[in-house]
Amino acid sequence: MLEVRQKLLSLYSALIVAEQLTYERIHGRVDSTDELLRLVLNDPWFTWLCPVLDLLLRIDQLLGDDAFDITHENVEHLVAEVRTLTRPSIEGDGFERAYYEALHRAPDVVLAHFQVARALQAKAA
Repeated sequence: MLEVRQKLLSLYSALIVAEQLTYERIHGRVDSTDELLRLVLNDPWFTWLCPVLDLLLRIDQLLGDDAFDITHENVEHLVAEVRTLTRPSIEGDGFERAYYEALHRAPDVVLAHFQVARALQAKAA
């Protein structure tokens, strides 16, 4: 689960960078990390990324909660959510469609997506 989490976090970072570049082409330069963080958390432009952040937070909660029993069932449920979330779709709406578009415009997102897929495949083996 740790490897899946790490790869998903890398994907999330790549998605933020890809969105930042597109945002900057339209709205102008983002001058600081603080400003970018504010945008990611509050600007509707970045809202579509929320499902990834939500999933990362739930994985962190599972891995970090000493009182919570980490069961095979809980881990498999989260792994299944990662698999579902990382399925882009040209015909989808919301996250699926935005993810599809990000994959087609940002090579770093493609690489991070591939790394998540490899980690998921290793988890299944």
